[in-house]
Amino acid sequence: MPPSLQVGPYTVIALADGEGPFFSPRAEAFPDATAEQWAAADRLDPGALDADGRWWLRFRAFAIRSDQGVTVVDAGIGPVDGPAASWAPVPGVLPASLAAAGIEPSDVDSVVITHLHTDHVGWAVVGGERARPFFPNAAYLLQQAELDAIDEINPQLRATLIDPLRKAGQLRPLDGDTPLRGAVRAIATPGHTPGHQSVLVASGRELVAVTGDLLVHAIQLLHPELAYAHEMDPEQARKSRERLLHNRDVGTLRLATPHLSEPFIAR
Repeated sequence: MPPSLQVGPYTVIALADGEGPFFSPRAEAFPDATAEQWAAADRLDPGALDADGRWWLRFRAFAIRSDQGVTVVDAGIGPVDGPAASWAPVPGVLPASLAAAGIEPSDVDSVVITHLHTDHVGWAVVGGERARPFFPNAAYLLQQAELDAIDEINPQLRATLIDPLRKAGQLRPLDGDTPLRGAVRAIATPGHTPGHQSVLVASGRELVAVTGDLLVHAIQLLHPELAYAHEMDPEQARKSRERLLHNRDVGTLRLATPHLSEPFIAR
C-alpha cells in the first residue's frame, strides 16, 4: 500500500510516478538562495540532492478516497510517449501505484489538474492518435484562468489534452475556490502559472494541502519568499505560498507535495 494520511473520513494516498534529476542546476532554479539557506534545506530534505550535487525530484500524484468516491490530484509524468518525455524520466508508474492502492482508473470520479505543466498531466489523456481520457468516468477539473493561459503555458496541450477531454465531455472548468465533496475543496493558488490550484482536505482544525507546484523544493518551505525561476508570476506565487503556510486558522497543517523526497510534510 502506498504512503497515506487519514484526515477524518478521507484517506490521502501518495501515488509515485517516477524520480530523476532536474534539467538545470538548482542554483539556476533559485538564483536568490544563499549558501546558508541551501544548507538548511538539505538538512530538511537530504534526498533532494544526489551524489553528483543535482536536484533530485520525485514525481507524484495523489488520491483522496472516501465512501463518497475517489479524487485524483494531478496525473504525473505519463507514458513513454507522454508530453513530458523530452525531459522527465518516463515512463511513469502511476498505473501500478493506483493498483497498489486498490484503485482502478474507472473508480476515479474526478481529476484535479493543478496546472498545465507536462509533469502534472502525463496520464490524463493516453493513446496517441486515438487519444482517450485515462480515467474514463472522471470529470477533469482545471481552473478557467489556466485554460485561458494555455497558449502562454504550453500551446501543444490544446490538441493533446484539452481537445480530447472536451470531445469526451469530461472537461469541467472551475472559477476560483470550489467545493468538491464534503470537506474537500479546490483553491486558487496562482503564480506558478496563472490558474494554478491546490486541493485542501479538512477535518476540524486539521488540514492537508495537496500543493501542486505551490512549492517545489524544501527551500521554499523554509523560505516561502524565495522565487523559483519557472514561476510565471513570482510575486503572486509568493503570496499564494504565504497565504497557505501562514494560515492562523489551522491547528495542524500537513503538505502533500509532488516533488519533495517525502510525500507528506508537517508544517
